[in-house]
Amino acid sequence: MTATAHLLTPDTQAILLLTGSLGQIRGRDVQPLSPIEYHQLAQLLHRHQLRPADLLGGDGLASLRDVEPLQFDSDRIARLLSRGAALGLTVETWTNRGVWVISRSDPQYPQRLRNRLGKTAPPILYGVGNQELLDAGGLAIVGSREIDDVAVTFTRTLASRCARDAVQVVSGGARGVDSEAMLTALEAGGTAVGVLAESLVKAAVAGKYRSALRAGHLALTTAYDPDAGFSVGNAMGRNKQIYALSDYALVVSASLEQGGTWSGAVENLSQQWVPLFVRATQPMLPGNQRLIEHGGLAFSDSTIASEIPLRDWLEEQRADIHIIQRSPEPDASNTANEKSQSGDRDPQRMDASSEHHDLFAVVWPYLEEALQTERTDRELADHFEIELAQVRAWLQRAIEGRMVKKLSKPVRYV
Repeated sequence: MTATAHLLTPDTQAILLLTGSLGQIRGRDVQPLSPIEYHQLAQLLHRHQLRPADLLGGDGLASLRDVEPLQFDSDRIARLLSRGAALGLTVETWTNRGVWVISRSDPQYPQRLRNRLGKTAPPILYGVGNQELLDAGGLAIVGSREIDDVAVTFTRTLASRCARDAVQVVSGGARGVDSEAMLTALEAGGTAVGVLAESLVKAAVAGKYRSALRAGHLALTTAYDPDAGFSVGNAMGRNKQIYALSDYALVVSASLEQGGTWSGAVENLSQQWVPLFVRATQPMLPGNQRLIEHGGLAFSDSTIASEIPLRDWLEEQRADIHIIQRSPEPDASNTANEKSQSGDRDPQRMDASSEHHDLFAVVWPYLEEALQTERTDRELADHFEIELAQVRAWLQRAIEGRMVKKLSKPVRYV
């Protein structure tokens, strides 16, 4: 197709032509296919045992039109596929800047994105750095751009712990929590993935990332044109990709019912991509408190300080969630699985999960504060003015999660 075509597989060339802007100005040129539109086209190709590359030939589009009526404007598809010259020049420019391109047809494309985002998975990913890190999972650390010193300290301490325990940090690269988490993890010898909403080419040459990129400890990626500026739509779409590339996620700070951090966390809770942890240090932020009430799991300073390897602790919480969400009735479980696969949520399953985790997650920050000094279970019951049996149930849960230590002679907790 062009002198630079060898840099991309034929399938990726076709997908990039169909979905990439290639530096064109929105509104003045043919509109690329959206992820959902491309997914529909990909399904059509699959039904007729065709690949995207088959559309590159002179009669490729005509053959597809002959076997099944197209749901798209065929002139639009033809115009997108005719941009070979623009593709060659653009890819050469990206390559000279160290940018790589992979598509959903490439084996390097992250399986997590395919499995979790389905038809909304980005058809194309652009990036710089170590591609292998995209499939390494890790802990997504997200939060507001404007954060106080307490949140900064928490973020840095957590990111350092991630590096020490070989848990990769995934974040958005924005100012505030995102940058603090990524840079701290890298400085501590860990790895990180930055999922950007804007200006990949600028980030690729930023001094703060240079050494980590060269060492293979960092990957920066985006689903949007590498030269694209900031837009709210891109930032919101980027959030789901952060969650989908991770194994677990933690919200450091969220504004109540507004902003990208809040909407991304709520969407993750709804879609159940990964377990969501929420910083639960006093005083509690209203947004963080509400996320816990919605089903987020409380994460305190004591968890970071624990001697348990961080990944082991996170996996224990994941196992607890799965046990709680599993239905005891085989038929009900099959029904829930069928609904999950079709994209529908099972209300009973969600309610069971939220009921269990909401209550303990809301109580835990107060219990933790009360146990900064040793107390007996009866002292705690008097302190909270509740039944002794309820306190003992909470304490047992905290002990099993290694959040509280039980002392003897006399029995007390701290």
